[in-house]
Amino acid sequence: MTDVIAGDGAALSRELQAMRTALFPPVSQKVLRSFSSVEAAKLIGIADAYLRQLSLNGKGPQPAISPGGRRSYTLDQINEIRVVLNENSKGKEYVPHRKPGEHCQVMAVVNFKGGSGKTTTAAHLAQYLALNGYRVLAVDLDPQASLTALHGYQPEYDIGANETMYAAVRYDDQRQPLKDIIRKSYIAGLDLVPGNLELMEFEHDTPRALAEHSTEPFFGRVASALGSVADDYDVMVLDCPPQLGFLTLGALCASTGLLITAHPQMLDVMSMCQFLLMASDLLSVVQESGGDLDYDFIRYVVTRYEPSDGPQTQMVGFMRSLFRERVLTNAMLKSTAISDAGLSKQTLYEVGRENFSKSTYDRALESLDAVNGEIEALIKHAWGRDA
Repeated sequence: MTDVIAGDGAALSRELQAMRTALFPPVSQKVLRSFSSVEAAKLIGIADAYLRQLSLNGKGPQPAISPGGRRSYTLDQINEIRVVLNENSKGKEYVPHRKPGEHCQVMAVVNFKGGSGKTTTAAHLAQYLALNGYRVLAVDLDPQASLTALHGYQPEYDIGANETMYAAVRYDDQRQPLKDIIRKSYIAGLDLVPGNLELMEFEHDTPRALAEHSTEPFFGRVASALGSVADDYDVMVLDCPPQLGFLTLGALCASTGLLITAHPQMLDVMSMCQFLLMASDLLSVVQESGGDLDYDFIRYVVTRYEPSDGPQTQMVGFMRSLFRERVLTNAMLKSTAISDAGLSKQTLYEVGRENFSKSTYDRALESLDAVNGEIEALIKHAWGRDA
């Protein structure tokens, strides 16, 4: 029976690798599309007419112009324009990097139950922040490595031994600095700490380390690793495994903010209840042992929401009555555009509007931007930028 399972896994892996080769020729690597002048202007926070005027005046990089006269910009060019505008700005900030005294925001995206939209939330949030000019580190702590796969890596092919967060938190002499594990992504401003099945080793090693009274407690190792590179980033987004293991507890202790995904159906909410009770008990023990649990914010993110579904609407209302402002005002809508983008291992931010029904795409993108914009506002509030 194990041979059957192993054979199925190997066959599926080969097919996924072949699919990547077909989707992203000729080098089987993902690249980020260019953005229309309208999209670029929106990302920068200026009018399209002003962006056109900058181009005509020779300020900043020049866009590519299609045979039909349409202008487009790469994300690198958009970031260059941000710098140009920031140098001549009178009050408004176009480069949102954190300032001295503003701590790196580390956000753990967590839930006990698979299928709650955790990786989708983490991936879109990380990309949204990078597209808006922040320096972002996406960290895949889930052995299933969906976040890694979504960013162009086949975990079992492209990620070797000692090339995940495990390398930076392990207990033996093979421990590596996190800076040596981080990979640049194809999105400017977004770096990745990839994951694969190797991450499970931390769950196996930690009980032995606890028995041997390791010098650095397990719950501080993720924080130490992330702290070693914190000066290079504004925000870190941690995609946690769907379990309350040692790695998740380490992520919770390293975080400054928690995002708890919640699919608004009774079984999912019941599962979340158990997650919250277990997390509270375990974190109390960690805190008594010296763990730091000082969060700037805790928010519930409603995911895969269908407003036309009466029971779901009732469940969202139920959550709001209980948790009040801790439930984000905006919900991430269930959308065929998001799932269709996933078929080509992409997020909605990576695919163009021309690939979908315009109304479907716009509705899904508006939902994502609203959720992520609300989280961005929480980050700015934590930095004292409420004006």
